[in-house]
Amino acid sequence: MPIHSEQSTRIDLVAALRTASRLGLGEGICNHFSVELPEQPGYFLINPQGLHWSEITPPDLVLVDAQGHKVSGRHDVEPTAFFIHGAAHRSKPQARCVMHTHMPYATALTVIHGGQLEAASQIALKFLGRVAYDEHYNGLALDAAEGERIVAGLYQADVLFLANHGVIVTGPSVDLTFDDLYYLERACMLQVLAMSTGKSLRIVDPTIAQTTADQMVDDTQARLHFLALKRILDRDEPGWSNTEALNH
Repeated sequence: MPIHSEQSTRIDLVAALRTASRLGLGEGICNHFSVELPEQPGYFLINPQGLHWSEITPPDLVLVDAQGHKVSGRHDVEPTAFFIHGAAHRSKPQARCVMHTHMPYATALTVIHGGQLEAASQIALKFLGRVAYDEHYNGLALDAAEGERIVAGLYQADVLFLANHGVIVTGPSVDLTFDDLYYLERACMLQVLAMSTGKSLRIVDPTIAQTTADQMVDDTQARLHFLALKRILDRDEPGWSNTEALNH
């Protein structure tokens, strides 16, 4: 596979991880983003165990196979990581990128009874018909069976809320998946803030909601968003995209 293809994929995944950290979407050194390498199906890059998202560079990413076995990399992978991510990629092969977080507002909806993303804000309509819910928390995902159980709902959804746990967002590429992750948290933030007033949510009429969702299908804005985020990293975090170690 051409090295430039792997390099650009590494750079994009690091951009997503670092930006997520800047936005407060990470949790310690937990949670993981993974992406399938272009031109090499069945091989995935994932962030390593022990590194904070804010310090990861492209050479730090670990290459694993579909079973989660490390193929190359100077770091290890956290045990629960690919039980969830591998199952997600297998459950929905068209989802080349999988992002799992415990980001606060989305996770807040997973720790209340009946917590679901409601069609109460314009940005929430971006996810109309694209969300599923795993309503059963069963501890850490420390085996393949639990990973498969968790992600079963992704078969016909792009976003999965995990009871008492967090969320999984999937997509065809790093830039589009990150855009969904970002706006999912924004939609959940608006809903949680609105619910905190004690007033009832103003739900959008279903016909208008569907029309609006259809208007949001074009991905141009999402791709431009991610390019802007990489420019911000270039400005604020020199060296973040250094791939020099990959060339030796």
